[in-house]
Amino acid sequence: MRERARQTPPRRARGRRRRRCRRLLPDRDSGPVQPLVVQVDGKGVVMRPEALREATRRAAVKAATGHRGRLAPGEELNRKRMATVACVFDTRPAPRRPHDVIHPPGGRSGERPARPGPKAENKWCTASLVRPPEQVIADAFDQAEARDPKRLRPWVVLVDGARHQLDLIAAETGRRGVTVHVLLDFVHVVEYVWTAAHAFHKPGTTEAEAWAADHLTAILTGHAARVATELTAQAEREHLSTARREAVGACDRYLTGHLDQLHYDTALNNGWPIATGAVEGACRHLIADRLDITGARWGLPRAEAVLRLRAMVSSGDLDRYWRYHAAREHERLYPASDQHDFALRGRR
Repeated sequence: MRERARQTPPRRARGRRRRRCRRLLPDRDSGPVQPLVVQVDGKGVVMRPEALREATRRAAVKAATGHRGRLAPGEELNRKRMATVACVFDTRPAPRRPHDVIHPPGGRSGERPARPGPKAENKWCTASLVRPPEQVIADAFDQAEARDPKRLRPWVVLVDGARHQLDLIAAETGRRGVTVHVLLDFVHVVEYVWTAAHAFHKPGTTEAEAWAADHLTAILTGHAARVATELTAQAEREHLSTARREAVGACDRYLTGHLDQLHYDTALNNGWPIATGAVEGACRHLIADRLDITGARWGLPRAEAVLRLRAMVSSGDLDRYWRYHAAREHERLYPASDQHDFALRGRR
């Protein structure tokens, strides 16, 4: 198999993408307008030293000069190159209540069972180790715009809270002039709130569970700023130790630093997803299941080729791409004769 796939001419590629996306457009007469969801994440791949980015390679060389027996807390091995993964999908609105997401203390009553969340449909994935994150995000927005060229559907963008991703998404939406609803992955919010709960209560106790459930429910109802204020006030009242105060401070900074991306009340009322499960799953089956096998160390060209092919298979585009690839290879190996462009003339 050739290591480097030929690139489709941009105009021809956009035309095929639009034709394919017309077949995926939801039926507007079937109910509420279906949201269009874009999710972005990153996943590291263990690379050979020459395939690392320059900053990572220098850090790895510097670390190799030491002779320590183990890494310091929070220190990394500097052997991974980050791949950017994005997915775009349709979903049917699934309105929910906060208690459909957070298990209430004491258990649920049988009279009000939890409502299911929205499910991804027609998912399209892309990923790259070579292209910069802004290009992968632009490709995802190209796919979204091909599905909704008139921008009649709500666009929902979910990320894990990385500041550079938020900046790139803001730049891309500003360049296109499109309005999007950016949400943080609620699972990340849950982790911060549970860390703060363990600063106030012993892990594994019903008090910690009730404290976390109450504050998470308040965040889901749109009161993230109030929760952040209450955290710091409670920490002051209880005179926590430095380590516990730092855990509470980290949660406070996370919430106050992302208030614009914590409108879960709007998302639940409209039936939008609030977690990045689709792109997390893409990171697993595109990267972890193949590129992250035990003992693997990848060179950049082969890792990129495998990643792009797995993304095409996941999106259901492999057959169409292979037909295009075979046609281009045939043209390259057996160029058409241009004799029909010449007219035969007799001798003079």
